[in-house]
Amino acid sequence: MLRAPVLARSFARGYATSASPHALVFLEHYKGKLDSSSLSALTAASQLGGRVSGLIVGAPEELPAVLEQAKKVTGLDTVLHSASPQYTTPLPETVTPLFVKLLSTQSPFTHVVSAHSSSAKSVLPRVAAKLDLPAVSDITSVQHDSSSNSTTFTRPIYAGNAISTVRASDSIPIKFFTVRSTAFSAAAAGDAEAKTENVDPVHVPNPPTEHVSTSLTKSDRPDLGVASRVVSGGRALKNAETFKTTLFPLADALGAAVGASRAAVDAGYADNSLQVGQTGKVVAPELYMAIGISGAIQHLAGMKDSKLIVAINKATSFFSTYDPDAPIFQVADVGLVADLYEAVPELVEKLK
Repeated sequence: MLRAPVLARSFARGYATSASPHALVFLEHYKGKLDSSSLSALTAASQLGGRVSGLIVGAPEELPAVLEQAKKVTGLDTVLHSASPQYTTPLPETVTPLFVKLLSTQSPFTHVVSAHSSSAKSVLPRVAAKLDLPAVSDITSVQHDSSSNSTTFTRPIYAGNAISTVRASDSIPIKFFTVRSTAFSAAAAGDAEAKTENVDPVHVPNPPTEHVSTSLTKSDRPDLGVASRVVSGGRALKNAETFKTTLFPLADALGAAVGASRAAVDAGYADNSLQVGQTGKVVAPELYMAIGISGAIQHLAGMKDSKLIVAINKATSFFSTYDPDAPIFQVADVGLVADLYEAVPELVEKLK
């Protein structure tokens, strides 16, 4: 385990000191539903041992439904909400001023937390920089020491091959961190309701960027990021049609999401939204099936925390992309050296 130097700085700003932690969690949502990764971030914030408040931003017409859902989530004491047309699709340039307003002098918050999502990991570092504070990203554990007012995190480095321990000392008045959602369970709904508090939006005149459109791949299968079962395919599947005809029946039989290695995505076999790995999505399902995947380091970084890993791979010739000595077998709980074009259809038949 690597131990990083203690984060410590001196600041000119004045902040209120707190006897116990008070975390502000950025709660993201889509189409009226809270994002599951934000609920995992809420679980991480609860482990600090103090109060937890949530912040929801959005368009005026969509916020009420999300707010009703957020009030019932276990672990939240207060839900702050701010509505503005500029928050319809939150952008770092439009949301940052609101955070700065909330975290200015005499702020009650000691920690600011979010999921390690593409949106939040753009917002939080920007807010931290505006306040001249450091941020810790993609943490997998958190522990707060009230006696020293320091917070210790662990986070993976070197594509998950090492774990870094980072301690944010009491000289950092507000500690920013993003959370790897697969490392924490999602907070569930409870019986109690959190208080709600409206926060006036901060209008940004002539923002330098604007949201043009969102393009999403539609699927009836479970979402890859939160699915309990995942079937992934690699470059050995030859082309997009073979990828589809081989993997989709198995995924449907298992009720699983479909994933792909970077090699398969780069070759055009699958959409980049299905990529699993260091530069794709990090998953940790109950079952992960790697079909025709050799197991490059960057791919292993995105799935090796899965509870049960099953690999199917075989070498048929010197130039084949199959390999019985592939790195995937080093992390697999179950390995089958077989021709996937025979093994996968047989599995589907038995599952039916």
